Amino acid sequence: MMKKVIAWSLIILLTLFIAIPGLAAPATVPQPLAQAALLMDSDTGQILYEKNIDRKMYPASTTKILTALLAIEKSSPDDLVTVSRRAVEIGGSRVGLQSGEQVPMKNLLYILMLSSANDAAVAIAEHVGNSVENFAEMMNNRAKELGARNTHFVNPHGMPDKNHYTTARDLALISQQAMQNITFRRIVRTLIYKVERKKNMSKELLPQVERLESIYGPVQEDFYNHNKLLGNGHYSYSGANGIKTGYTVDAGQCIVSSAKREDREMIAVALNTQGANLWTDAAMLLDYGFDNFTLVELVKPREMITDAVVKHGTKNAVLETAGFFYYNFPAGEKLQVNRSIELNDNINAPLKEGDELGELVLTADGQELGRVPLQALYPVDCNIKSYWWFWPGVLLTVLLLMKKLIKALFLKRRYSRRRIK
Repeated sequence: MMKKVIAWSLIILLTLFIAIPGLAAPATVPQPLAQAALLMDSDTGQILYEKNIDRKMYPASTTKILTALLAIEKSSPDDLVTVSRRAVEIGGSRVGLQSGEQVPMKNLLYILMLSSANDAAVAIAEHVGNSVENFAEMMNNRAKELGARNTHFVNPHGMPDKNHYTTARDLALISQQAMQNITFRRIVRTLIYKVERKKNMSKELLPQVERLESIYGPVQEDFYNHNKLLGNGHYSYSGANGIKTGYTVDAGQCIVSSAKREDREMIAVALNTQGANLWTDAAMLLDYGFDNFTLVELVKPREMITDAVVKHGTKNAVLETAGFFYYNFPAGEKLQVNRSIELNDNINAPLKEGDELGELVLTADGQELGRVPLQALYPVDCNIKSYWWFWPGVLLTVLLLMKKLIKALFLKRRYSRRRIK
């Protein structure tokens, strides 16, 4: 439980008036054709646009965002992955991996994310999770850790299944975490990646592959990114740096896109749109974020906010903010931001420096913008009187002193009587 402290004396900079630079005209709210769509500030997690963001949807190959993240976290890029017959026989988008072919994990990740290869997804899942089923369970556990509560995956590639679903919000949360991984970021922004596949093929496999090459041409070694927002094409988008497209008949066209301009990064999700709307929906959402919002720093780390009484403590605790807090406001608006403090009900000594003792709550127009933890600026020791043994000890000491005093008086009196005699 938290206890709200509203006393003016405990609040520093209670109200802030913020003028947001930019055009004062109201922004045109985007109208994506996707059945579900979302725009998120990648750094703060703030949602700037939403449409059916908690509706359960088929994700198609955007599933592979979590597949790649989990593989990066749970394996080494130098791992040699042996492709199984199950991987070779998977349907949907494939790049022709051969049963028994050995591919370094690093190469498989590029093949997975650039060419959206289902055979690569199965190979990765079997290597990391020992089976597709175990890997799917790992995916679901990781999704829950990231706050994706309405997601359930049964495979690593996104082929349709009634028990394989997610939401625009959950995909954004998964992608936000994935983009914090340097390896993942490097992969999804790559336009083309070359893999010398025959280099790691066994002597037994090479003749089979050479026969196939004589019929179908050379095995694929150049893998191109399906994301048209990257590069210099007709649908390219300034600052685009990821993430993943997907398509099945049931899911429609899907995309999780991201772009970075200067120090701001946006993530846009569009699920179940059609044709070229995939690219226009994504660009529309990203434009809306970059053009119509201004990121404002509301809290800095180590701002001294208030003090708090510490039960059994030698002094009061001084509370400071534990980190930054930024918020996107519509450009051109003047807003009033209020601060209030919520302290823990029971703050007891001893305290260590950095112990969290409450929260600074920021609101505007009656809406909570966010919270910043408040931590102890310095340690607070226990008052010696608060220890259980203190008063019994005092009493015992008094009794011992009284005993010594009585004894001394008795001896003195006795000595005096002897002298009189």
